[in-house]
Amino acid sequence: EVQLVESGGGLVQAGGSLRLSCAASGFTFERTIGWFRQAPGKEREGVACLSTYDDNSYYANSVKGRFAVSRDNAKNTVYLQMNSLKPADTAVYYCAAPTDYTVIAGQSCLFDNGMEYWGKGTQVTVSS
Repeated sequence: EVQLVESGGGLVQAGGSLRLSCAASGFTFERTIGWFRQAPGKEREGVACLSTYDDNSYYANSVKGRFAVSRDNAKNTVYLQMNSLKPADTAVYYCAAPTDYTVIAGQSCLFDNGMEYWGKGTQVTVSS
Protein backbone atom coordinates (compact mmCIF):
# COMPACT_ATOMS: atom_id res chain seq x y z
CA GLU A 1 0.00 0.00 0.00
CA VAL A 2 1.34 3.39 -0.99
CA GLN A 3 1.58 5.82 1.90
CA LEU A 4 2.80 9.38 2.19
CA VAL A 5 2.85 10.76 5.71
CA GLU A 6 3.59 14.40 6.41
CA SER A 7 4.83 15.68 9.75
CA GLY A 8 6.49 18.73 11.26
CA GLY A 9 3.71 21.25 11.02
CA GLY A 10 2.76 23.53 13.87
CA LEU A 11 2.29 27.06 15.07
CA VAL A 12 5.14 29.50 14.55
CA GLN A 13 5.57 33.26 14.69
CA ALA A 14 6.22 35.27 11.57
CA GLY A 15 9.88 35.13 10.68
CA GLY A 16 10.28 31.68 12.18
CA SER A 17 11.14 28.36 10.59
CA LEU A 18 9.71 24.88 10.30
CA ARG A 19 10.87 21.72 8.61
CA LEU A 20 8.25 19.44 7.16
CA SER A 21 8.91 15.79 6.44
CA CYS A 22 7.18 13.45 4.01
CA ALA A 23 7.81 9.78 4.69
CA ALA A 24 6.98 7.49 1.79
CA SER A 25 6.37 3.77 1.69
CA GLY A 26 4.85 1.18 -0.59
CA PHE A 27 6.44 2.31 -3.84
CA THR A 28 9.77 3.02 -5.48
CA PHE A 29 10.85 6.21 -3.78
CA GLU A 30 13.14 7.56 -6.48
CA ARG A 31 10.56 9.63 -8.30
CA THR A 32 9.36 13.19 -8.50
CA ILE A 33 7.86 14.44 -5.24
CA GLY A 34 5.90 17.64 -4.81
CA TRP A 35 4.84 19.79 -1.89
CA PHE A 36 1.50 21.54 -2.13
CA ARG A 37 -0.55 23.65 0.21
CA GLN A 38 -4.13 24.73 0.61
CA ALA A 39 -5.30 27.64 2.70
CA PRO A 40 -8.95 28.00 3.79
CA GLY A 41 -11.08 29.24 0.93
CA LYS A 42 -8.26 28.99 -1.58
CA GLU A 43 -7.26 26.52 -4.25
CA ARG A 44 -4.46 24.08 -3.70
CA GLU A 45 -1.16 25.37 -5.04
CA GLY A 46 2.23 23.90 -5.73
CA VAL A 47 4.94 25.09 -3.37
CA ALA A 48 8.06 23.13 -4.24
CA CYS A 49 9.05 19.93 -5.96
CA LEU A 50 11.98 17.71 -6.73
CA SER A 51 11.97 16.49 -10.29
CA THR A 52 13.71 13.24 -11.17
CA TYR A 53 13.12 14.12 -14.83
CA ASP A 54 15.93 16.67 -14.78
CA ASP A 55 17.25 16.42 -11.20
CA ASN A 56 16.16 19.95 -10.41
CA SER A 57 14.09 21.53 -7.71
CA TYR A 58 11.36 24.04 -8.48
CA TYR A 59 9.60 26.59 -6.34
CA ALA A 60 6.56 28.79 -6.47
CA ASN A 61 7.49 32.45 -6.78
CA SER A 62 5.92 33.14 -3.41
CA VAL A 63 8.42 30.92 -1.59
CA LYS A 64 11.60 31.29 -3.63
CA GLY A 65 14.55 32.15 -1.44
CA ARG A 66 12.70 31.09 1.72
CA PHE A 67 11.85 27.41 1.22
CA ALA A 68 14.15 24.55 0.28
CA VAL A 69 13.17 21.04 -0.71
CA SER A 70 15.48 18.06 -0.29
CA ARG A 71 15.32 14.30 -0.08
CA ASP A 72 17.02 11.45 1.71
CA ASN A 73 16.58 8.36 -0.44
CA ALA A 74 18.02 6.13 2.27
CA LYS A 75 15.16 7.19 4.55
CA ASN A 76 12.49 7.43 1.83
CA THR A 77 11.83 10.94 3.06
CA VAL A 78 11.47 14.34 1.44
CA TYR A 79 11.87 17.52 3.46
CA LEU A 80 10.61 21.05 3.09
CA GLN A 81 12.65 23.57 5.03
CA MET A 82 10.62 26.73 5.48
CA ASN A 83 12.34 29.89 6.65
CA SER A 84 11.20 33.49 7.10
CA LEU A 85 7.65 32.30 7.40
CA LYS A 86 4.81 34.72 6.80
CA PRO A 87 1.15 34.62 7.83
CA ALA A 88 0.37 34.08 4.14
CA ASP A 89 2.14 30.71 4.39
CA THR A 90 -0.58 29.44 6.72
CA ALA A 91 -2.13 26.37 5.12
CA VAL A 92 -2.35 22.61 5.19
CA TYR A 93 0.75 21.25 3.48
CA TYR A 94 0.65 18.04 1.47
CA CYS A 95 3.24 15.94 -0.27
CA ALA A 96 2.37 14.06 -3.41
CA ALA A 97 3.88 11.69 -5.93
CA PRO A 98 3.02 10.40 -9.40
CA THR A 99 2.58 6.79 -10.45
CA ASP A 100 5.48 4.70 -11.76
CA TYR A 101 4.57 5.36 -15.39
CA THR A 102 3.73 9.06 -15.19
CA VAL A 103 6.41 11.34 -16.57
CA ILE A 104 6.37 14.83 -15.15
CA ALA A 105 8.76 17.12 -16.96
CA GLY A 106 10.57 19.85 -15.09
CA GLN A 107 8.51 22.60 -13.56
CA SER A 108 5.30 20.71 -14.26
CA CYS A 109 5.86 19.01 -10.90
CA LEU A 110 4.43 22.17 -9.32
CA PHE A 111 1.04 21.28 -10.76
CA ASP A 112 -1.11 18.69 -9.05
CA ASN A 113 -2.67 17.12 -12.13
CA GLY A 114 0.21 14.68 -12.54
CA MET A 115 0.17 13.52 -8.95
CA GLU A 116 -1.56 10.31 -7.99
CA TYR A 117 -0.59 9.67 -4.38
CA TRP A 118 -1.26 12.18 -1.61
CA GLY A 119 -0.63 12.40 2.09
CA LYS A 120 -3.23 13.61 4.54
CA GLY A 121 -1.43 16.87 5.19
CA THR A 122 0.07 18.76 8.09
CA GLN A 123 -1.16 22.12 9.34
CA VAL A 124 1.19 25.09 9.33
CA THR A 125 0.00 28.23 11.09
CA VAL A 126 2.06 31.39 11.08
CA SER A 127 1.02 34.10 13.53
CA SER A 128 1.73 37.77 12.96
